[in-house]
Amino acid sequence: MMRYSDIKREAGFVFGHRQIKLTLLVVFLLSSMSLWSGYSEMQEQQATIERLLDKDETERNAVLTHQSNYGMVAYYAFHLTYAPPSPLAFAAVGERDVFPWKHRIRMLALEGQIYESDTDNPELAFLGRFDFAFVTSVLLPLFIILLLYDLKAKEREARRFDLLNVTARNSHAIWSSRVLVTLVPLALVTLIPFIAFSVVNGASVFQTVTVCTIVIGSIIVWSAIVLAIGAAKRFANFSATHLASIMLGVWLVTTVIVPVTGHTIINASVDTPEGGDIVLTQREAVNSAWDKPVEQTWDAFIETHPQWADKTDFDPQRDSSFNWKWYYAFQQVGDQTAKELSEAYQAATLRKDKIASYVALLSPSLLTQRLLTSAADTDVKAMVNYENNVREFHASLRKFYYHHLFEAPEFSSASFKQLPQFSPKIRKTQENTNED
Repeated sequence: MMRYSDIKREAGFVFGHRQIKLTLLVVFLLSSMSLWSGYSEMQEQQATIERLLDKDETERNAVLTHQSNYGMVAYYAFHLTYAPPSPLAFAAVGERDVFPWKHRIRMLALEGQIYESDTDNPELAFLGRFDFAFVTSVLLPLFIILLLYDLKAKEREARRFDLLNVTARNSHAIWSSRVLVTLVPLALVTLIPFIAFSVVNGASVFQTVTVCTIVIGSIIVWSAIVLAIGAAKRFANFSATHLASIMLGVWLVTTVIVPVTGHTIINASVDTPEGGDIVLTQREAVNSAWDKPVEQTWDAFIETHPQWADKTDFDPQRDSSFNWKWYYAFQQVGDQTAKELSEAYQAATLRKDKIASYVALLSPSLLTQRLLTSAADTDVKAMVNYENNVREFHASLRKFYYHHLFEAPEFSSASFKQLPQFSPKIRKTQENTNED
């Protein structure tokens, strides 16, 4: 059993080495820099959203001022949709670097508007950008190896190992104390900057504790791996340098080779439509409608909107050869044509993410990164949820305009007080922690 005197003695021994102090300083600086980088990025994204929200309302009011029918307003009015950064997004940027987090959409066919800024498949990043998640999942294990690789081997090389074990009241207490006084400061210099940024960014206590738990868990896992290699009888006679090489090999395999290989296999095994194919399919359906009989468009439209079946007539004297109802009907049909591809794209994206979660069981670093992005609400599921949120909002726009186009009431600016407004959806877990 460890005693205070054991901890005090080992602390003096450990911190008597300049290398330990320098390593802890480097970790503190890396943690702080990564957090500042993520915080700055999220602040910029939030400022962009606020700036676009102001312009969005101004531009839409201008459209209402200059137009006098619902079809023209629907055509020219843009609506900003966005996924605001969560209070923890600064720590794990995650898929916000891969998936679009804002769109300006109109009443036109939606699929092209969603995928025109994302014509390539979003890929599962295996290392990621320089943020706190990267530091704790990829770099921190290297520092654990640096601090613990010669825990016993160095004493063996100096021929002090047997003497320490014989003279100590409890030989296990020596090594346990030394590990403790090494890892606790390492955890502190990693997490203290994070806690400070969490307070500044308004993260809840629960969210902050969750991330701290994930990071401490990662430190424990990697420490166990390093200590297990150092304690293995097979490596008992290996030098500290040889042990370090083995540990670095384990880090390389689990942190780089496994994620990269898994990423390659996942992309090769899961058939995913290209975002560009979805855009092309939708636009071809829309553009070809101009050359098709009007009845063909109405038939496809009425299949999904039977409530307007008796409102599809033209008034040649009023509408001539163009009709806004028909125009937005074939925009709808364009989305219906691309629906199968779009659903397959989203299903494939979620399936890739699901398989990646199993690959992460073989990689402590990838698992840590996935847990952090999940806690920060920046994972694949969060971005897919935003995409579905955009679809729900666009559907509400269509419901509003279809009523005014098919029922044909007299144009009134006052009616736009009922125009749907986009509101980003927050995960229930985040709502609950914010209430706390």
